[in-house]
Amino acid sequence: MKYSRKDAKSHSRATMRGIWAAALMPFRADGAMDEEGFRANIDHWIDDLGIDGFFVAGKQGEFFSMSVEERKRCFDLAVECAGDRAQTIMSCSDQNMDVVIDLARHAQECGADYIVVHAPVLHFLKQQDETLIRYYETIASKVDIGIALWSHPDSGYLMSPELCARLAEIETVVAIKYSVPRDMYTRLTELAGDKILVSTASEEEWLDNILELNWQLYLCSSPPYLIQTANDRRMKEYTDLAFAGRADEARKISASLQPVRDALKSTRPAEKPHAHQKYWQDLLGQTGGHVRPPILALTEDEKAATRAAFDACGLKM
Repeated sequence: MKYSRKDAKSHSRATMRGIWAAALMPFRADGAMDEEGFRANIDHWIDDLGIDGFFVAGKQGEFFSMSVEERKRCFDLAVECAGDRAQTIMSCSDQNMDVVIDLARHAQECGADYIVVHAPVLHFLKQQDETLIRYYETIASKVDIGIALWSHPDSGYLMSPELCARLAEIETVVAIKYSVPRDMYTRLTELAGDKILVSTASEEEWLDNILELNWQLYLCSSPPYLIQTANDRRMKEYTDLAFAGRADEARKISASLQPVRDALKSTRPAEKPHAHQKYWQDLLGQTGGHVRPPILALTEDEKAATRAAFDACGLKM
């Protein structure tokens, strides 16, 4: 690791900055991981798009369709590809605590910068806060690597800002991907913004969160590599301008991306986000590849509609 356990919070505050993207994992037609395509994507995302960090083997990466060994292989590939050019945060989320800890130890050993652990589905909603504190304290006691929390409606509940502030007291809890309404993540920023880096996955809210909440980290989803190209890095441009305090210029550039956002949203079929984003990657010249069952693939009509919107959205190729 690049830091000691006791330095996890200070190290993250100093280095966990900028735009971090959630990596999709390309699969071949036979279901195997396309390692060559994944490597090529990471090289493009770093060298051409200037992305600062990668969230690996999360929901975007279809971790739920992978074996534990495949997830570990994803960690190894990402660390090897990123090298010293970008940082990595490995998703160790699982309902089984032993799997979470096994993945966390592998992430630490292979050279990952951080791990992220989704709040688990709770089968008994009694003493929920105390159960979750025990959950994250147990994980933190088994590894020294910095941990990001992740609260999302998929768990069947949302962790309150007050609970997250308590969890921020854990020595190695450094960040949170807080997929909640804005009033909740604003409250957490007020309560514990000095102890934990608060972020959310919405690209459309990112600029306001830099300017109004003084956020330093976008953690993370797929827009950083879906709404940008080597010749059109408007998300990075408005981010850099916002960090420099040039708000009006940043807002103007961000607003210019609305046709791209609309094209993505308007053509994404319900229950097919992975297939849709992968097809968009293919249109961009990246390696999108196939989805694994039970994820649904796009129909030819859905592909045609997506291609028409892509061609009209104004991204510079």
